[in-house]
Amino acid sequence: MLPITYHTAVQPDWVDYNGHLRDAYYLLICSFASDGLMGRLGLDEAGRARTGHTLYTLECHLNFLAEVKLGAAVQVRTQLLGHDRKRLHIQHRLETVAGERLLAESEQMLMNIDTASGRSTPFDAQVAQRVAELAESQQGIPRSEHVGRVIGLPVR
Repeated sequence: MLPITYHTAVQPDWVDYNGHLRDAYYLLICSFASDGLMGRLGLDEAGRARTGHTLYTLECHLNFLAEVKLGAAVQVRTQLLGHDRKRLHIQHRLETVAGERLLAESEQMLMNIDTASGRSTPFDAQVAQRVAELAESQQGIPRSEHVGRVIGLPVR
């Protein structure tokens, strides 16, 4: 089972003129889930102060799979798809709190950054250990069909 990295109810100012969650707020919810992931990995406020590191998002692909309405209770589960010394390849799965419906998926590439230099840097040893443990705990969980998709029109 993938860990829940964020949960919330859809707020009134997140909803558009159609009564649906605005596009940007799907990504906002996933952004908060990235913060939740950072906490699990030891890059919460205390961890960032200790290491001088943070994560930046390098790339993001968002798939809208279902409408979300005002007040809906939603959660995000996060899968670690891959990692190296400096990067995390993840996917956030936005779903209803009961988990019966998948609402959106966001595939992302995150980079570990030294805040003093503003440059990429290898993960701190404690953080790297937590990344390895998370990867191990998710061994064998299948990837979504949306991972690795490319946007484009068919060539005619």
